[in-house]
Amino acid sequence: MAEQLISLSEFWSLRDHFPLIDARSEGEFEQSQIPGSINIPILNNPERVVVGTLYKEKGSEEATIKGFELVGPRFHLILKDVLKLFPQKKVIIYCWRGGMRSQILSWLLTMVGFEVYRLKGGYKTYRTYSFDLVRKDWNLLVLGGKTGTGKTRLLQKLQEVGEQIIDLEGLANHKGSSFGSIGQPAQPTVEQFENIFAEALRKQNPAKSIWIENESRKIGRLILPDKFYHQMLAAPLIDILKTDQERIDLIAEEYACLPTDELILAVLRLKKRLGGLRTSQAIVAIVEGNHSDWISNMLIYYDKAYTFDLDKHAEGKTIQLDLSGIDPDSSIKKLLDAKTKFNGKHTNTTD
Repeated sequence: MAEQLISLSEFWSLRDHFPLIDARSEGEFEQSQIPGSINIPILNNPERVVVGTLYKEKGSEEATIKGFELVGPRFHLILKDVLKLFPQKKVIIYCWRGGMRSQILSWLLTMVGFEVYRLKGGYKTYRTYSFDLVRKDWNLLVLGGKTGTGKTRLLQKLQEVGEQIIDLEGLANHKGSSFGSIGQPAQPTVEQFENIFAEALRKQNPAKSIWIENESRKIGRLILPDKFYHQMLAAPLIDILKTDQERIDLIAEEYACLPTDELILAVLRLKKRLGGLRTSQAIVAIVEGNHSDWISNMLIYYDKAYTFDLDKHAEGKTIQLDLSGIDPDSSIKKLLDAKTKFNGKHTNTTD
């Protein structure tokens, strides 16, 4: 069967129906890829360097011949792998620019009866789209609150009642503190984070508000795009309040079950900010299983950090909302009421 070259707009409608193959090298794939792709390298990392160098020095014809020389002996192995993985024989494929590597793979697969859709412009086209999307203007509504106020849980509840949300910490595999990586999968690269982020934004209606948790510019080792971060700072913010005990209880629920050695390492990462005495006290409390004590100790630091970050937010665009002692459903109702106040330009209030 012949291949069909598809545009990015056509790709969106087809991706849910067919498997997606990335024909680039392992290194390129590890750096970033279209989410959901499976890597079938036509040229591996060393071979890609050889062909790329030859292309620069002697041109495309020499590079193409060399590419076939390198990959030719593996054609049968590639076909066996793809046939095993995709017995339905229908796939979408891409490489960096939609050039030689995806063309070779497409040719191979059509030889054994595959229905192939090849992305025009390759990964570069997709990456340009995702890069631009996370830097567009968005209608944001920021959910703020000190550590332990349950912002992520509230976002999830808001989504359940039909509100648009983006869970940045979920996308980043990090909860945004020294303790935030414990029990989480490895963080993606910055480029892959933007791809995942763009996929989430693409599902949103830009005419409606998108709830997002208040974050610093860095989430673990990932950095938010400057324009998006500045939009967060300029957006309306609902600063939720909970009692200290509620916050301690929630943090204990999420972190007390984690490995003691990882909790201690997280405290040690904050030693310069906490000081020697408070660091030692927190470690002793962790070892003794006195979770209330070490969490209270950490909150002294994190509360100061939150106040510092809150001061960066646009003046006149904050509602403070006390959710102490109320159930999740009532909390959501109060949040939606606060959203209505913002839409009516009612700001700088305390509920």
